[in-house]
Amino acid sequence: MRYISSLLATMAAFTALPAIAQDALSQADLEIVGKPTPGGIGFQPAATELASDIHWLDGMVLVIITIITLFVTALLAYSIIRFNRRANPKPANFTHNTPIEFAWTVVPILILFFIGAFSLPVLFKQQEIPEADINIKVTGYQWYWGYEYTDHDFGFESFMIGDGKVLNDEVIAELQEAGYTADEFKLATDTAVVVPVGKTVVMQVTGADVIHSWTIPAFGVKQDAVPGRLAQLWFKAEREGVYFGQCSELCGKDHAYMPITVKVVSQEVYDAWLEEAKAEYASLPAQDTYKVASAQ
Repeated sequence: MRYISSLLATMAAFTALPAIAQDALSQADLEIVGKPTPGGIGFQPAATELASDIHWLDGMVLVIITIITLFVTALLAYSIIRFNRRANPKPANFTHNTPIEFAWTVVPILILFFIGAFSLPVLFKQQEIPEADINIKVTGYQWYWGYEYTDHDFGFESFMIGDGKVLNDEVIAELQEAGYTADEFKLATDTAVVVPVGKTVVMQVTGADVIHSWTIPAFGVKQDAVPGRLAQLWFKAEREGVYFGQCSELCGKDHAYMPITVKVVSQEVYDAWLEEAKAEYASLPAQDTYKVASAQ
């Protein structure tokens, strides 16, 4: 009975934290930037150098494969018209054409080398972790995210607002209280990762139970969260705003209901939020945090 009472008290304190620690963000008036759009077929707006590089690389490869596709299609059309039975009743009897065979071997190799010359630097830039201004440890759980600001010894859990299945008046009120609209249903979380604009953020990513995957499309980052392993990703946001992501590795029945929210703010707003967060989140004992998390 004593344990249940303690647990309920801890849960009450825990659920009150997001409203308190997010007070510093209420005046930031952040734009919703990284949000999927109905019927959209393109990328979300790039908010980091990594994402810009990926978008450029995708465009370059698209041009190359479009040219190749049109060229092959033209060759097929020419062959059908020029060498059909009516136009060419007597087929040729040769079996080799050395110049053509040389060309269709060498040209693809040169194209692959050209693509590799631009794609490998983009990959290396993602994998070479720079010195961090802010370090955050990310842990994937079934089915929510845990964040630890390791430079300041505090952390919090991040849950979807609502159950993800029913959008009712209560959920809409919760969304509005957190600064979102009904359009952000299934995207918004009760607490968000908060980082300052123009600062290098390094995240250590792991999983507590099964494999999850942390991603923010507008940042151009995606990293599997594997239990027992620590992986890293980094980004430096160039634009203030609210960015959404989603667990991108099938992790169980509620996989679709563990969104990611990152708020990029000015340094002044971040400093104010950090002071509130250190006072509020660090006050919750780690053991109780774990009990609450496992009770969800």
